[in-house]
Amino acid sequence: MNALVRRPADEFYDLFEKAAVNAERSAQLFAEMLEHYPENGELVREILLCEQEGDRITQAIIRQLGDGSRPPLSRPAIHKLATTIDDVVDYIEQVADAFGLYKIEAPMDPATALAQVLVDATRQLTIAVSTLRTGDSMSEAIVEVHRLENEGDRLSREAIASLFAGGVDPMVVIRWKDIFELMEDAIDACEDVAHTLEGGTFDA
Repeated sequence: MNALVRRPADEFYDLFEKAAVNAERSAQLFAEMLEHYPENGELVREILLCEQEGDRITQAIIRQLGDGSRPPLSRPAIHKLATTIDDVVDYIEQVADAFGLYKIEAPMDPATALAQVLVDATRQLTIAVSTLRTGDSMSEAIVEVHRLENEGDRLSREAIASLFAGGVDPMVVIRWKDIFELMEDAIDACEDVAHTLEGGTFDA
């Protein structure tokens, strides 16, 4: 096939790849924010812009479904994939916003570690989503997302346990417990994307 000839599915591939890259950028911005927080606190605004971009991409995918184009996945899978990728960005924006809302003075070490897990998981999602177009195996990337989700669960459990074990001020416990749970939700959302990719019905 001539490389310049675009298939109907190409529009979906373009949008999903943009969505995945946007999620990865959100995670990278969040990790960068924590690296030099609160000096990098202004990155919350950049993360919000990513969240808004994610909404636009999701809406474009839903519109594309209504245009009669032949999708590369079943319609329920297309909708699920679009919304689960968007969920990743939504959670990242929520947790970034929580740092300002709770007036966090400096990130705890477990938060930095969880942010790196999130970066790694979104990077693997970008790789997995790219295989929709190429037809390459996504198995290695999917397995890595599952491993990272388990690592995120472990880090989150340990982080929350440490809050209750060290005589920390109760208000600090409440704030950080919320932050750790939001970060775990973001990582869990990455696994939801992986499950959707694994279970999607591909058209020939």
